[in-house]
Amino acid sequence: MALEIERKFLVRRGAWRAPDNGTHYRQGYLSTDPARSVRIRLAGERAWLTIKGETVGITRTEYEYPIPATDAHDMLDRLCKQPLIEKTRYRVEVAGLVWEVDEFDGANAGLVIAEVELTDEHQRIVLPDWAGEEVTADPRYCNASLVSQPFTRWPESPGDTSG
Repeated sequence: MALEIERKFLVRRGAWRAPDNGTHYRQGYLSTDPARSVRIRLAGERAWLTIKGETVGITRTEYEYPIPATDAHDMLDRLCKQPLIEKTRYRVEVAGLVWEVDEFDGANAGLVIAEVELTDEHQRIVLPDWAGEEVTADPRYCNASLVSQPFTRWPESPGDTSG
């Protein structure tokens, strides 16, 4: 069984400077059920089908399979719930761990989230100076939730979220 263990943080306004090596992502969901989400992701010209189980603590099961990019394009346009998640992802190494910083576009424009994958739930991390409030336990910040409740439609705008 594959496990994903990750923590998520908002990115502090003005503290984040995006490097030049981001990758554009388009992703959509066939299912956004919290117990079992099914995602199609296109990153550049590579694509995957991902199935995730329910999150317990900061851990959940995750199965990911490469698929043809042409199939991903078709599924994103024809089968996935709308709006799609569109973002640019940057990978940044901090104290031996790779952080993925997502700057969202489209219906989630203005949202910037950093996440770090861990080997166990109790692993210690060094927070970068641009990491703000931890939102790991807040379901609003899950990509599957951002499809049905996009950031630009939230009634209140959380504080320190964009770079």
